[in-house]
Amino acid sequence: MKLRDIIVLFGIVGIILMMIIPVPLPLMDVLLVINISLALIILLTAMNTQEALQFSIFPSLLLVTTLFRLALNVSTTRNILDKSEAGKVVGTFGSFVAGGNIVVGFIVFLILVIVQFIVITKGSERVAEVAARFTLDAMPGKQMSIDADLNAGLINEQQARERRKKIENEADFYGAMDGASKFVKGDAIASIIILVVNLIGGFIIGMVFKGMNFTDAASHYSILTIGDGLVSQIPALLISTASGLIVTRATSEGNLASDITKQILAYPKLLYIVAGTIALLGTVTPIGITATYPIAILMAIAAWRMQGNLKKQQAQEEQLVEEQQIEEVRSPESVVSLLNVDPIEFEFGYGLIPLADTHQGGDLLDRIILIRRQCALELGIVVPVIRIRDNIQLKPNEYVIKIKGNLVARGELLLNHYLAMSPGFEDEAVHGIETTEPAFGLPALWIDENVKERAEMSGYTVVDPPSVVATHLTEVIKKHAHELLGRQETKALVENVKESYPALVDELVPSILSIGDIQKVLGKMLREKISVRDMVTILETLADYGTYTKDPDILTEYVRQALSRQITQQFSSAGDSLKVITVGPALERKIAEAVQQSEQGSYLAMDPSYSQIIYQRVGEQVNRAVQAGQQPIILTSPTIRMYLKQLLERTMQDIPVLSYSELEPNVEIQSLGVVNI
Repeated sequence: MKLRDIIVLFGIVGIILMMIIPVPLPLMDVLLVINISLALIILLTAMNTQEALQFSIFPSLLLVTTLFRLALNVSTTRNILDKSEAGKVVGTFGSFVAGGNIVVGFIVFLILVIVQFIVITKGSERVAEVAARFTLDAMPGKQMSIDADLNAGLINEQQARERRKKIENEADFYGAMDGASKFVKGDAIASIIILVVNLIGGFIIGMVFKGMNFTDAASHYSILTIGDGLVSQIPALLISTASGLIVTRATSEGNLASDITKQILAYPKLLYIVAGTIALLGTVTPIGITATYPIAILMAIAAWRMQGNLKKQQAQEEQLVEEQQIEEVRSPESVVSLLNVDPIEFEFGYGLIPLADTHQGGDLLDRIILIRRQCALELGIVVPVIRIRDNIQLKPNEYVIKIKGNLVARGELLLNHYLAMSPGFEDEAVHGIETTEPAFGLPALWIDENVKERAEMSGYTVVDPPSVVATHLTEVIKKHAHELLGRQETKALVENVKESYPALVDELVPSILSIGDIQKVLGKMLREKISVRDMVTILETLADYGTYTKDPDILTEYVRQALSRQITQQFSSAGDSLKVITVGPALERKIAEAVQQSEQGSYLAMDPSYSQIIYQRVGEQVNRAVQAGQQPIILTSPTIRMYLKQLLERTMQDIPVLSYSELEPNVEIQSLGVVNI
């Protein structure tokens, strides 16, 4: 055994012996001072702990100190009744602290007992009881959280064992504190009983055995009894206060003093209000300025100093953040962040900054939110967040749109002008700067404010620069929507359907098709600007036909046929009529003969010279439809639709190619021409 272990053992045995063997008065004075010192040490330790487990010995220490204090009470009682004295410490507390007045000392003793018993001990006992109950109730949830972190790889086995051990220790600690708080309550009750015993016993012994009269006996033994009560209750009050601090202590990064200064004094402006209130109280009430103004001035000075310290601290934190950012840039790991590519980027020259600056009336951010909502309704996909930034390398009025880091569109704006597009005939009174509308490539004019009204009266379509940008960005997103839809985005769409149709998704993924297969089908539909908002119908169709083929081209055709009502309404003018360019039987037969089969699927192997003839004949019919003011739509049979689309996509990407199976039976088809060879 170590020396400290032997000292502790002898100390416990000595406490027991004190209750049996009389203690000399000089030694009693030393033991009483030690009792006060221990109480102060325990209180200061409790104030400086950051969490309760840092003082886990406190419940056992509470029992030992209570036993030590009761042993001292027994020894002092023996000396008072036997020798009519209890040493200098007890006499000092009885005469000096109580002022030599028996009534004052008795009242002070009662106040200390009431404060300890009713206020501090009762509250600490209740807090310990509730904390023990809540800690036990929370143990299963905390254990599950540790297991989840361990399974996720956030912590290792050693860390998991340490966290489990800490949870067990917390439960044991608060359970022990719940029981140990009863010691303090019993000690307060015992102090009152010992006080009564000392008074009554002292009166009897003084008058019967010592030959004192009633007045002398009452005065002598009352002072000794009150001194004994005070010298024991003051350490008891300190330890009960430490008990309350321990059980009410929440886990933090500092001790009690640092938490008080950080949290209570965190708002310097409030101290100005308090200082003003105290000063006003001394001015308008009889309290006077002598007692109030110094305190008000000190609070105002403290608030001023605190504000200065907060500003310095903020400046230091900002400087530290800047230094960390510089270090991150210098570190080799910072290059990894440069590998990330934004799905959509909108960059503009410094002359277009007012478009995005809300302080200058710019509403580009709000328009982008509307664009994302519009694309969700029209295309059925969630457009990624659009990165907006200025680029000094661009011309002042120029902007560019990038998809995955690659430039796909650019334009130029004049902020103080309006873009006017001609209705088909020119008005000489409408003059401006000639340009091209960026979204659709139509000829247009940048006109001034004073020409706007005349242009609108002449039938021109007049739009402001923010609307030009919004329209251009919307069309770019629609054109490149299939590039923005990856496997992760497809999984999000499928998970959204799973919330309402779990059986459908569970049947389809992954037993029939993978997320990658679904993404290919959706991408092919978006490439032809067909909305995928009706995901339920799409997934139902894939579940029906996915067991027969995994070819994304064929599955896409099945899905398009299932969405015939949607496709018909999208391309028909009034929902009941559709003007199209049909494909002649000879051309259909020629395309069908050029289809080749392979292990990877079917593909079109058309002779290049014959392809040029098809381009020429289709181009003639498309130009004729455009001149007639009609949207060119090509209609063909279901068997060759996708091959004809693949053929025309190289030169006529924006021309829709539909099949008869994709149209509703009740729609009226009007032919604008036939493509023959």
